[in-house]
Amino acid sequence: MDLSGIISISGKPGLAKIVTQSRNGIIVESLIDGKKFPVVGTERISSLEDISIYTYEEDVLLLEVFKKMFEHYGGKEALSHKTEAKLLKNTFGEVLPNFDEDKVYTSDIKKVFQWYNLLLKGGFLKEGKAKKEEKKSSPKKAKKSSEKTVKGTKGKKAAKKPKAKQDKE
Repeated sequence: MDLSGIISISGKPGLAKIVTQSRNGIIVESLIDGKKFPVVGTERISSLEDISIYTYEEDVLLLEVFKKMFEHYGGKEALSHKTEAKLLKNTFGEVLPNFDEDKVYTSDIKKVFQWYNLLLKGGFLKEGKAKKEEKKSSPKKAKKSSEKTVKGTKGKKAAKKPKAKQDKE
């Protein structure tokens, strides 16, 4: 699971993925409808990597909460954020039993459920496993190809130099 580049914009529904930077801010793509739009520097932006949930012991990163929700729901969609508040709170308590009920509001819990479902539909919660497998296999392939290139260039350079010396003589 990789949440880098996924942000929440204050005053806008859902989440957005950073596409690129512009002169005045950044260009993002909405995870709800896929539309791209600019975000200027005056808007409040929160990266999902930096958000955490209050618990009675220590704060838990949102990524960890999503991992627990993914396990709890077996990789399937969670309750809708429009479900009754009491049911959402009880279900959230099953996922994260030690969350601080005084500091974590119902609106926060609704956002967590909405964001989880958006990220799941977008494939951001499943990609973590695939990326780890790619990282394990790709360095081996990269090393092999770079070794061939290095060997090939050394051989070519070594072959060219003696010919140049012979031409001069």
